[in-house]
Amino acid sequence: MRIMHRLTKNIGNSYLETKNYSGIKPEIKRVLISRPNHRLGNQLLLTPLVQEVINTFPDCKIDLFVKGGVAHPVFENYKNVNKIIQLPKKPFSQIIKYIACWFSLKKYDYDLVINGDKNSSSGRLSTQIAKAKFKIFGEVNETIKDEYEDYEHISKYPIYNLRAYLTKIGFPPNNQPVPTLNIKLSEQEHSKGKSILKELVKNDRPSICIYTNATGNKCYDEVWWTELYKRLLKEFPNYNVIELLPIENISKINFVAPNLYSKDVREMCALIANTSVFIAADNGVMHLASAAQIPVVGFFKVTKIKKYRPYGNESVAYDTNDTNLNDWLKGIHKILS
Repeated sequence: MRIMHRLTKNIGNSYLETKNYSGIKPEIKRVLISRPNHRLGNQLLLTPLVQEVINTFPDCKIDLFVKGGVAHPVFENYKNVNKIIQLPKKPFSQIIKYIACWFSLKKYDYDLVINGDKNSSSGRLSTQIAKAKFKIFGEVNETIKDEYEDYEHISKYPIYNLRAYLTKIGFPPNNQPVPTLNIKLSEQEHSKGKSILKELVKNDRPSICIYTNATGNKCYDEVWWTELYKRLLKEFPNYNVIELLPIENISKINFVAPNLYSKDVREMCALIANTSVFIAADNGVMHLASAAQIPVVGFFKVTKIKKYRPYGNESVAYDTNDTNLNDWLKGIHKILS
């Protein structure tokens, strides 16, 4: 990965081709967005950029260059998403398919190509390979970086970069709020989630949902989660407290709360969408809750809050190195009030 980064770090400059631009606002009909990462969270964090492109070019077709199969459930209700070019998660075991995916980037003529992550070597390379007049490689735009206090956020800076770039090729400035994460649940899915929740709790009280797992040192232990769970029960007696279980089917509170185990991303999201607030450490399911369009409380201790924090829908993030249980409960009270 480090070798790949060194090889691609100097690839492309988003603004080179704008120097000779004629000044006539171009038609953007077909767009390629590159985000070759297999993790659920990273695909969910791409949804605001996809929505931004749709808002700007309502009739465009969007192809996605991704890795793994998780993009399909994330974007299946995005009508403008035309094709998902899917790199194998394990390229060396599917080498022919892997190479074919890269060659397929040359098959189409795009009007605009966007690299969704400035730190992605594969994203920069795919942006270079694809055929398009206009390309955004994702480098930090120093001229606008200081304009936005939230520029560092991984979902937001590609949108700010896109907006700045479009003004260079004839489009008017765009100061609308940045789109939030959204998996676009259908009414049927939302209704199914409501039924699943009702079956879990067997009452009509509103629910708080917790997710007690995370990867590596982002995870909090059983003592930490048990203390938080008990305080939630005490502080919010008129709410159910339920747990969404991870794919490993483990629980940091020993399965004492009503819980759901599912491998269906959209089913999980539909359940979350019917709860009042979602509480989790920084992980992909935390971003799934944001994509359910409800308030999210995110806990951080090793990753950068400014880069990954949940936003929109009254969501909050806490650095647990500098805050305590009373701070978190105060924030949850504010959300639920």
